[in-house]
Order: sequence, then structure tokens, then C-alpha cells
Amino acid sequence: MRHVVIIGNGIAGITAARHIRKLGDDRITVISAETEHFFSRTALMYIYMGHMKFEHTKPYEDWFWAKNKIDLKKTYVERVDSGQKQLHCSGGEVLSYDSLIIATGSKSNKFGWPGQDLPGVQGLYSYQDLELMELNTQAANSAVIVGGGLIGIEMAEMLMSRGIAVTFLIMEDGYWRNVLPKEDADLIGRHAIAHGVDLKLGTQLKEIVAGDDGRVAKVVTDSGEEIICDFVGLTPGVSPNVDFLSDSGIDINRGVLVDDQLKTNVDNVYAIGDCAEIKNPNERRRPIEAVWYTGRMMGETVARTICGKPTRYNPGFWFNSAKFFDIEYQTYGYVAPNLLENEDVFYWEHEAGEISLRLVFDKNEGHLLGINVFGIRLKHEVCESWLRNKSHVQAVMKDLHKANFDPEFFSRYEHQIAQEFNKRFPGLSVDVKKRGLFSQIFS
Repeated sequence: MRHVVIIGNGIAGITAARHIRKLGDDRITVISAETEHFFSRTALMYIYMGHMKFEHTKPYEDWFWAKNKIDLKKTYVERVDSGQKQLHCSGGEVLSYDSLIIATGSKSNKFGWPGQDLPGVQGLYSYQDLELMELNTQAANSAVIVGGGLIGIEMAEMLMSRGIAVTFLIMEDGYWRNVLPKEDADLIGRHAIAHGVDLKLGTQLKEIVAGDDGRVAKVVTDSGEEIICDFVGLTPGVSPNVDFLSDSGIDINRGVLVDDQLKTNVDNVYAIGDCAEIKNPNERRRPIEAVWYTGRMMGETVARTICGKPTRYNPGFWFNSAKFFDIEYQTYGYVAPNLLENEDVFYWEHEAGEISLRLVFDKNEGHLLGINVFGIRLKHEVCESWLRNKSHVQAVMKDLHKANFDPEFFSRYEHQIAQEFNKRFPGLSVDVKKRGLFSQIFS
């Protein structure tokens, strides 16, 4: 019986395990040094905020694994010997495999700041990070967060839920500006400030300074400003967790290099999820994408290949979603932080400043290229069909109401959006009649 070993029990690794079991009778072992059982990583913040307990974040009951003959091993893989097909684990244990799937996820970035390893300074990615954050913030009154991405804004919300004052240092001229266009970044920046975050744009960390007790006491910025704090969150992104593979014979760059079937340069060794780096990604897709849904898709894909049905990984159009305090965000297709030469854009923002829609389209042909939306829920299948069918932006505007996924009694803004579109593009004018009983009741 073939032995398939999966290193990592996140969404990518567990999806692979589940689908391999559906497709065959291979012996399956999942290794993780983080937790015994799979859990929803995106729910970590809600444990800290008191909305959930850890057991609530586990999608499957603890008996699920034995019932499905998936062996779980809690240990740390220190070294991979791909020649001998062996894993050298903590405590001296050696584990053999026939097929290996590397799904080790990410680790928090550090950039060599003085004081970055002081007590009270940390990132947030793993369950152990959450436990450390509980300890580090028990008596904290003020915190500094460094890095303007999704983890940073989540950490700000977590800390503020416990009454801890937050200063947020962002080196760019807007929040998440390397991803979001300026208006979108400004919208979220204003929202963070409205929630009490002290947002400092265009500001870099210079040094983290200890107090007499050896713990963090303050940070110094590149302008020389000193900010007193009890806790520092380092959230300038993540990078693939692949250091343990340095002498394995498996090719790595930033991540584990894989082809379009998620195979590495070594026979019967694959990589999926945050740690995988696609050598030839699809047009406008990044080689490394640390996103939940791509990890799930990779897990399904590699399972089919391992079980004798070679399958090319094809993630389709880019999609992501997030939440910034109470503003929901969705993005579909390709929305760059700055318009490309062949692109035009329609941007609408509600007067309240917390709801917006951005449509990026081809300047010459007029077909939709990407969508950013804040504060309005759109149907995934409708947005994807617009992109897949290269729908003209005028047709998208006419059918915008079909994409709305907000519950009944929520405000509807299609009428206002269409009016603004007609002003901006009079040659593409669309019908602006109100649609639906509740279209404008609360607008």
C-alpha cells in the first residue's frame, strides 16, 4: 500500500488528504507541529476577541480522522531526505514515504529591525502566535502595529476589542497601497481612523527599544518619533515556510518550485498552498498566492494527480475577500493599485464614505477586467461569468442588480451607481430606473 505523507494540516494539506481518501485506499499521514487537528486559521482573531472557542474553529469532529483512516502525527519535520524518501522529525523519529506533499504554509516576515526579537514583539500567523499574543497583551495598554496588510488590520481590531490603544505604522501613502487603488486605500484608512486607530502613513519602523524589564517599551520611527507601547505587532506580510528544505534536493526559490501539476523537481514530491511557487503562473496570477481558496483548489488538484488522474492546476480568475472592521471587501479579476496603459476605470463611492464599487475595463474593447467592492456583497458566480464571457462594462452596469447578494432590507445602490456611470461615460448610458421594492428606502 502506498504511503502518502502530507506536511502541514492547513486548508491545502487537509483538502489533499480528504480527496486522496475519496479517490483511493492509500495510507495517509498528516504531520503538523502546530495543532493536532485542522482548524480555520481565519477564525483565530475571533478566539482572541471572545466570539469563539478553539473547538468551534474545527470543521470536523475529532473522530473524523480515524473514521476516514487519516493518521495524524504531531511533530516537527526538521529535514527531508528526498533521495531516501525519509523525513527526519523532532525527537529523532524517521518517517518513510512513497509520495510527499509539502503544505507547510507561511511564516511572518521580519526585516532585521533592532529589537524585533524582544519579549512583547511578535507576528500573527499560527495558533502558537495567538497563544503568545494572549500572554503578551495581558497587561498591555497601548500597541504599535507595523505593516499595512490584512493581518495588521485584523490585529488592530483584536487589540481594540480589549481596549488596547493602537498606533498603525504604514510605510506607503495609504493602507495596503501596494494592493489597493488610492481611493480604496483611503476609504479603509478613514474607516480605521473612525474606529480609533492612530494611523500613521508614510512612516517606517527604525527600531524597537526595551525598557528596564527587558520587554518592549517603545518604538522609534524613521522620522525620530518615539511611541510608547507595551506590545508590537509585526505584520509586514508573510513568506513561504520552507527553510527546513534547504538541503533536501527539492528546488526552492521564495517557495517550493512546482510545475502546473504542482510537482517539484523530485519524483513523487509535490507542494501546495502558501508555500508553493508556480514556475509559470497563469497570466496576471502571482507565483505565490497565500489565499484560502487557492490552497483548497491546490489540494483537490494534487489529490487527483497522485491518484492517477493527472490534473493541471488552473485557478481561473483571481478572487479574494476580507473584512476591515465592519466593511466587507470582495475583489474579482485584475485590479492593480495603479491603472495599466490599456485600462480605464469607473469608480463610485457613496457619500457616507464606507461603500464603493470599482469596475476596471479594457480601454479599447470595453470588456470587464476586474471589480473591487466595499460594503456591498456580490454574487461570485455572476461576477465570474462577466469576466469569463468578457462582458462589456455597459452590459455589466445594466445587470448590476443581478449580482447583488445583500439580504432583504439592506440598502440597494444600483440606481445611484448607474446615474454616476452615465455622467462619467455618457456614450455608454444605461437605464437608471429603480429596481426592486427596497432599492432606495435606506440609501
